[in-house]
Amino acid sequence: MQPVIRPLVESDATALLALHLENRAFMAPFEPLRPDAWYTLEQQRQIARNEDGGRFGIVDDGDLVGTISLSNVSHGFFRSANVGYWVDERRNGRGLASRALAALVDHAFGELGLHRLEAGTLLDNLGSQRVLEKNGFERIGVARSYLQIAGSWRDHVLFQRVAD
Repeated sequence: MQPVIRPLVESDATALLALHLENRAFMAPFEPLRPDAWYTLEQQRQIARNEDGGRFGIVDDGDLVGTISLSNVSHGFFRSANVGYWVDERRNGRGLASRALAALVDHAFGELGLHRLEAGTLLDNLGSQRVLEKNGFERIGVARSYLQIAGSWRDHVLFQRVAD
């Protein structure tokens, strides 16, 4: 079986831009408001440079179909990070996000030696909540006004997974 994730590299910028443009309307209810500059090759090139090593492409049959990332990575006594992901609308419901998250968990708890991962979803994003639950994440509560999404501060259900 082919790997479902791989680190983003600068040469992914063109495919990443096309993917963002194709999914702009689909992702709008789930993301912060993005300036027009976000949807440029230069911005996507900057993202794809992946200077912190925490951004991965989700691939399906060799095609870039989404991204998954580790952010706010903390080492030392905390050894924790946040997880975020999305998959192309046309490929939703095929288990790609679940498999990508499983691979990222293995990487985070294995190679990176992290102890805890956290993820948040909008209250009504049941699909993403299922992805997290399938991967052993547990609900830890609701964070009021957690992130500014589509121009409004939105509540999120928080999940965590601790390394066994």
